[in-house]
Amino acid sequence: MTNLENRLTFGGALEALKAGKKVARIGWNGKSQHVELAANISYKNACGETVNCEHEAIGNKALAFVGTSGVQMGWLASQADMLAEDWHIVE
Repeated sequence: MTNLENRLTFGGALEALKAGKKVARIGWNGKSQHVELAANISYKNACGETVNCEHEAIGNKALAFVGTSGVQMGWLASQADMLAEDWHIVE
């Protein structure tokens, strides 16, 4: 259940993500859909080598969308998401 009095702007949602919270938009369909901050990101390249993405200048964090079909790493907010004021912290 979402407390409608605790709606956030996208800026507020980003601050909540940085504080370790999970956030979502009130209007999103599907239970358990949310965005969280991912850190210590690595990937496996075409040669099968695991590459750790550590770079002091740009960091090693990304937004991850957790949905009903899995996780989308490097989720990009739409303009509608960025301008929305219906973000909330997911418990």
